[in-house]
Amino acid sequence: MRIALQEAQRAAEENEVPVGCIIVLNDTIIGKGHNLTESLKDPTAHAEILAITAAARSLENWRLLNTTAYVTVEPCLMCTGALLLSRVKRVVYGTQDEKFGCLNSRYNLIRNLRFNHCFEITGGILADEAARLLKNFFQKKRKTR
Repeated sequence: MRIALQEAQRAAEENEVPVGCIIVLNDTIIGKGHNLTESLKDPTAHAEILAITAAARSLENWRLLNTTAYVTVEPCLMCTGALLLSRVKRVVYGTQDEKFGCLNSRYNLIRNLRFNHCFEITGGILADEAARLLKNFFQKKRKTR
């Protein structure tokens, strides 16, 4: 999670919402990313999507079986869907997202038993650090308006 937080810090330094994600297989990082929606002018350029894409390229397989995704903020609907479709085994997230979170806060998509694949969820890991990054970023944004 510390490396995901480093990715989130990179996002903040690039004037992006500070969210970072890494994908790990057997204690090896196979994909990482941070939000790039502003710089790429792409609403899908979320940290999780970029990390999933990098991991799939690394494995040369879209199925990310037996992997763990570490993400600093609870994934949104789009990213939760991508994590489901990529078949990750586990998602570990930092702080909750009360507006868009889809694992616990706003919605809980994973409890829908109709999915043919689900993943384990662990939340609240280094939550204070992840929340502080977000809070500082948005406070700075409001001051520069």
